[in-house]
Amino acid sequence: MLSVSAKKSGGKRKSERPAAVLADEAGLVLPRPFRRVARFVIALCAGKVAVPDHLGKLSFLAYCVAVGGYGIVQGGHWPVVEQAMTSTAGFAIEDVKLSGNVHTSEIDVLQSLGLDGTTSLVAINADEARRRVSELPWIQSVEVRKIYPRTIEVNVKEREAYGIWQHGSELSLIEKNGSVIAPLRDNKFASLPLFVGRDAEVAAQDVDADFDGWPEIKARIKAYVRVASRRWDVHLDNGVVVKLPEEDVGAALARLARMEGEEKLLERDILAVDLRLPDRMAVQLTPEADQRRQAAVAARTKAVKQAEQRI
Repeated sequence: MLSVSAKKSGGKRKSERPAAVLADEAGLVLPRPFRRVARFVIALCAGKVAVPDHLGKLSFLAYCVAVGGYGIVQGGHWPVVEQAMTSTAGFAIEDVKLSGNVHTSEIDVLQSLGLDGTTSLVAINADEARRRVSELPWIQSVEVRKIYPRTIEVNVKEREAYGIWQHGSELSLIEKNGSVIAPLRDNKFASLPLFVGRDAEVAAQDVDADFDGWPEIKARIKAYVRVASRRWDVHLDNGVVVKLPEEDVGAALARLARMEGEEKLLERDILAVDLRLPDRMAVQLTPEADQRRQAAVAARTKAVKQAEQRI
């Protein structure tokens, strides 16, 4: 009995031995994390593991999805696919709440956002939308908020028109710092001061501030004309031109205001008042006033001569 038992125990087949023993006899020891995998692979190849009926179809479908997804991402089509998927899921933008706009139309804002009725709120990039809206002429700053599931909120702050700049035959609206806002298209800004000439938009703020101390004269100004990028000619509502000096404009205006208060200079028949020299003021008469003055001078000269002859 003893000999028979020993024979049975020593006669175990090699294929029934553990995988770790077989790997040890072959001189190869797998790391512990891979031993279970190795046993599963061996069992799968030996047909000891039951494979689900539709595993092949599911594997093929997963492969197609992976390949298709990779192609979409690499080809740059993911934004379109994302928008289509999320719009179908109920995230298409249906309401745009716009506030703060006075001179900017809603249509311009919607076009800048790129909304076409099927745009997805999920797919839209708020930073990119903010950048596109800020490129509109009147926009100074803009805030874009996404309110799920179907609303986008746009709050804009517009630039403030300070004056009208005429350069050549074109008219443009400008800010106080001289930045051009947009071309002048209508007459609703006709009350703004007009600045004419090269570099006039840059120096507009300074010359306008020079007249702040003389509101009576400033109210009569129709246009500021820049001369040689150095000084200004000011055109009044009655056609009189006031020629300002390059420097010390305040002192020149003080002299003009004094003459206006004492002599009503600007109401007389004159064409221009020249204030460019600090020690004198030159006045150019209208042709009619000049003729009357010459006639008066001639009559006075004649009267003087007649008086001399009598003596």
